[in-house]
Amino acid sequence: MSFRIQPAAPARPNRCQLFGPASNTKLFEKMAASGADVINIDLEDSVAPNDKDQARTNAIAAINNVDWNSKYLTVRINGLDSPYWYRDVVDLLEQTNGRLDQIMIPKAGNAMDIYAVDALVSSIEMAKGAQKPISFEAIIETAAGLSHVEEIAAASPRMQALSLGAADYAASMGMQTTGIGGTQADYYMLEDGEAGADRARHLADPWHMATVAIVSACRTHGLLPVDGPFGDFSDEEGFRAQARRCATLGMVGKWAIHPKQIALANEVFTPSAAKVAEAREILAAMEQAKKDGLGATVYKGKLIDIASIKQAEVVVKQAEMIAG
Repeated sequence: MSFRIQPAAPARPNRCQLFGPASNTKLFEKMAASGADVINIDLEDSVAPNDKDQARTNAIAAINNVDWNSKYLTVRINGLDSPYWYRDVVDLLEQTNGRLDQIMIPKAGNAMDIYAVDALVSSIEMAKGAQKPISFEAIIETAAGLSHVEEIAAASPRMQALSLGAADYAASMGMQTTGIGGTQADYYMLEDGEAGADRARHLADPWHMATVAIVSACRTHGLLPVDGPFGDFSDEEGFRAQARRCATLGMVGKWAIHPKQIALANEVFTPSAAKVAEAREILAAMEQAKKDGLGATVYKGKLIDIASIKQAEVVVKQAEMIAG
């Protein structure tokens, strides 16, 4: 174990991040009343170029006037390669009343991208005498972003989360797919056998490497790792399958691009009562083992030790945070 202690991620629920385009003002009240933990008002991909200015105005009015209750409120600004992002930042920070919690930075390619936004945000906050610093979430959705994921995670104390943007990531990597997340039919292995024989296909996860890299960078630097969109919102089981894989690998939540995906994300990223009960039993068993002078013990026929305590504590702490 390194002498440098792994920092804890922000202690807030982030099971579901609900996205809605700022050009559609009818969605704001519905988003505020939803079961999502995080609200993402989008100024980027879901807004047409001719609507950018009006969408920004809509977002500012919604931040100031809608009752967002306890939602963690985020705006996805436009990319740093666009002529819109600087005005997004300036107007959002100068014209809102302090309710905005976070800025989402799309297509982050390196630490300098985060620094550029940080410098502008810091200057505005100093000028306004802001009492609450804006946090950052960056989206890893390019080859450069994945190559520099750790430096992006460490780029600013404002950083709180990283998300995987599957569609733009696939395009940047030159992947032969038009799907947004999920299983890719042509990404498979054949079982061993004779050439020409009827052999079973074993589908693999094309997002596995990127997911693990994001989780590793986030856990190293104390951020929340989040899975991005699942495009086919009519496929509930496909959404569940991807969410469960990501949860198993350490991600804490997932985007929702349709209201029906909110309950699915909350379901997957909320530890079940059975899992929480088992984790508490493991902690109790290890506590008894310590009293008996043992470093390990047996629970339901399986060896458990100090590492088991850490695993169980993750489940219990997550459940307690969500309940609170």
